[in-house]
Amino acid sequence: MTQRPSKRVHLGVIGMVVIMASFSRLSPVQADTIDFEKQVAPILVSHCLECHRWSEPAAGLNLTGRTLTLEGGDSGEAIVVGSAADSLFWMQVSSDEMPPKHPLDETQKAILKTWIDEGANWNGGPLDLFSITTESRGGRDWWSLQPLVDTSPPVTASDWGRNPIDAFVQQRLQADGLRPSPDASPRNLIRRLYFDLIGMPPTPDQVAAFVADPSEASYQRIVDDLLKSRHYGRRWGRHWLDVVRFGESDGFERNFQRENAWHYRDWVIDAINDDMPYDEFVRMQLIGDQLVGGHDGAAATGFWVAGVHNTVVGGSERMKQLARQDQIEDVLATVGQTFVGLTFNCARCHDHKFDPITQAEYYQLASAISGLGYGERRIPVPGADADLKHLDQQIAEQVAKLAAIDQAGRRKALDARGNGQTVARESPAAVARWEFDHDLSDSLGAMHGKAIGQARIQGGALILDGESYVETPAIPLDIAEKTLEAWIQLDNLDQRGGAAISIASVEGGLFDAIVYGEREPKRWMAGSNSFARSDSFGGSEDGDAVDRPVHIAMVYHKDGTIRSYRDGAAYGHSIRKSALQPFGSDATQLLFGLRHKPAVGNRFLKGKIYRAALYDRALTPDEIAISSGSAADYVSEDQLMDSLDDASRRQRKTLKIRIHELETDREQKAADANWNMYTLTAGAGETTHVLLRGDPDHVGDIVSPAATSAIVGLSADFGLAADAPEAERRRRLAQWVTNENNPLFARVMVNRIWHYHLGAGIVDTPSDFGFNGGRPSHPQLLEYLAWQFRRHGYRQKWLHRLIVSSSTYRQATGGHSAADLQNASNQDADNRLLWRGNIRRLEAESLRDAMLIVAGKLNTKAGGPSFKDVSVTLNNGTTYYEPIDVDGAEFFRRTVYRFNPRGGRSALLDTFDCPDSASTAPRRSVTTTPLQSLSLMNNRLVLRMSNYFADRVVEDVGDDRSHQVTRAWQLAIARDPNESERALSERLVAEHGLPALCRGLFNVNEFVVIQ
Repeated sequence: MTQRPSKRVHLGVIGMVVIMASFSRLSPVQADTIDFEKQVAPILVSHCLECHRWSEPAAGLNLTGRTLTLEGGDSGEAIVVGSAADSLFWMQVSSDEMPPKHPLDETQKAILKTWIDEGANWNGGPLDLFSITTESRGGRDWWSLQPLVDTSPPVTASDWGRNPIDAFVQQRLQADGLRPSPDASPRNLIRRLYFDLIGMPPTPDQVAAFVADPSEASYQRIVDDLLKSRHYGRRWGRHWLDVVRFGESDGFERNFQRENAWHYRDWVIDAINDDMPYDEFVRMQLIGDQLVGGHDGAAATGFWVAGVHNTVVGGSERMKQLARQDQIEDVLATVGQTFVGLTFNCARCHDHKFDPITQAEYYQLASAISGLGYGERRIPVPGADADLKHLDQQIAEQVAKLAAIDQAGRRKALDARGNGQTVARESPAAVARWEFDHDLSDSLGAMHGKAIGQARIQGGALILDGESYVETPAIPLDIAEKTLEAWIQLDNLDQRGGAAISIASVEGGLFDAIVYGEREPKRWMAGSNSFARSDSFGGSEDGDAVDRPVHIAMVYHKDGTIRSYRDGAAYGHSIRKSALQPFGSDATQLLFGLRHKPAVGNRFLKGKIYRAALYDRALTPDEIAISSGSAADYVSEDQLMDSLDDASRRQRKTLKIRIHELETDREQKAADANWNMYTLTAGAGETTHVLLRGDPDHVGDIVSPAATSAIVGLSADFGLAADAPEAERRRRLAQWVTNENNPLFARVMVNRIWHYHLGAGIVDTPSDFGFNGGRPSHPQLLEYLAWQFRRHGYRQKWLHRLIVSSSTYRQATGGHSAADLQNASNQDADNRLLWRGNIRRLEAESLRDAMLIVAGKLNTKAGGPSFKDVSVTLNNGTTYYEPIDVDGAEFFRRTVYRFNPRGGRSALLDTFDCPDSASTAPRRSVTTTPLQSLSLMNNRLVLRMSNYFADRVVEDVGDDRSHQVTRAWQLAIARDPNESERALSERLVAEHGLPALCRGLFNVNEFVVIQ
């Protein structure tokens, strides 16, 4: 929880500080009759109700209603109507016993005494602690909880300013007798603009061009160019990742790495670059899986799992429940603080101590996100499916041409045999075979089947009713290469997902199977666990398996290739998605009629199996043809080739080469067609109880998914039952957060953006707009920006342009007379009123990126897996990350693409206050320490970049020392050295070499600080 600032800032006129108006009425009693609602109620709410309310009031005295008040407490009757002198309540108040810490003043005492003497009249309903703001907590009248107000810029007696922002700032400055600073110099202004919008320095040429033409048109062109730059999203995406505490490891004891969490980071950057409206940006992160699904939906909902995740929760049920509640609290804290600036998490164990949020409302919100789950999902790569379908079409075309040649050749070969001629062939030897003539026995060994459910033998076939299956004992040998085959007649062609025969681990986690219709209606596939080895064969729909038995065989080769056959002929094309799956002896069994255990859902086949076999090798096409019973019509490869003419042979060879090329290409694309993505894995929503004092062992009432009623004009009711579906809970939460009647949604975001541009927010606690947060320095300006932000479609680039175009933003960090400076410093040392620009040190990432740019080594590759400058060591179940010295283009990308594990720190970044992603960082610490100077002198990256910087200078201007010095200063800070700086620089180069000067330039204030 944010600490309440000791120094209060003038609130201005926003029409929200109702409590101040209430206290203004508490002047000496003048009216003949005390007005309870206007005079007494505010005193009781402000000073008494914190302790004397609800089911367990202090000393048994409940002051929330007249009846309860008159009943008194543990010490007896509290109020004697008409006689304050005889009332215990008045005795305690008048003696300053109550309230114990802050006794009432004489005016307040007089009001209470008169009220009792007049009969203790009580008009209105029960008192509500949350109704009004007091000296110790915020009520529903708190300024930030009120609806947005359409505020017009004030008219000021000054010609200073370029847009409405300046009118609000000038009005405040004039009220305090302060004057704004002049514009910053063109050189300082363009550096400020570049670092603010894209986190990178301008080139010397860009600085020189603006210095030569610092016109408004030139400035606006630069703003437009920077907002169009893809580097803009990388800069502002980093700010957002700070707020949502994005990290690439779990944290806690195990701290396992998240290799595939980067998809969320990339989605954030792309969405910001594309100027996605902020309300859509937020909805996507909350319910993107429901809105668009696919890659973008899964990537965006990585928000939910961006934070830490405790994978060591203890063995007891209580420890597991506590860990789950801690997890929910952490995520609710992020949701509340990120999107609406409220600390929901502070109401887990009791009503919020400072904001009007009840404990019940906390658990209502917890119910809304109770389906939260962490893990990886396999998501199709956008466009990959279309590529695969195109390849399938090409393969099918080539296969059709090949089939036509083969068919003509086979007819010719069969005609040459003569009528009635047969070819005797010996069937291949199987490991196990089931004839299903009379029973479930293995005709070759001891793999006899056992019927589960109503599976039975009838008419020489195994009858499967779609709810039953047959299993065998464990296989007594290891199986690697293999062939599965079965003669199958289906009950209907519309069933989806049942298996004729499956080789599976006994517990069901691994399997390979002949499956019908699971992914593609009416088509056969090689089923496997999580589709790890499954892909489309591109075979035709089965139209007659319901009328007769068809022979289906799946052949698994040692290189992972799987070939399918139907009635002895190839079924579509081969596939190879992953390595061959071996199955161990005594841990593997055969299943008939069931895809894999557990026996649920669509895993059952409905139909008949006439015969089945398992082979411990990959059968050849010839052997498949023989086994299928089509040997009489079988033509071997040699016989086929003998029957073709030379032209047909050549064409056939060309077609087979082309098919092989296409299949190889498809295999590669199929392997890359899916991404593993660390993201939300939503489970079923839970029925949620209020946990008394936050303890899972003390369960209170059931609550339905809902929000808080603290925000005026915004309903907290989701209209859902306690057992509502998880997806609908999240959807209603997203609608509540982004509702246009939610004033905090816009206020909080415009304040964040202002904070990053001006160095401090209008509210200087960007994620806490509650009672313990800061007070707005310019409340009317905040209202104006929030209203206009919503009016302009929540477009962030519009807001950036408005802010950086203002005179307020362009002010110099100095420029006042000594007298004006002294006056301003005395009145507003922290510059909350914005009478000058704020001097800001570069953030750690911008500092590293700037060194890479100046050295000519920045790799602008965008997106994809993070680069790792840490070693990853797994020891006794715990993952350790240690910085390593790295060199090479793959490590010289922008710092936002650095692998960011929790605890995997970088000495340089740490020293310059890069936050730990274990917690949210809406406002970074800014320190000045000796370690920063030491790092800029001795860090290995700094030393390496100094050498590369020197190499670049030599490449640019050759060996002339004077030219080298000029070029180095220009590249580093975009200006020439003065006479003294030049002399010192040339001496340094002469005595210690050019890299020493380059390293020194990385240390100068103008490189590290934004003026």
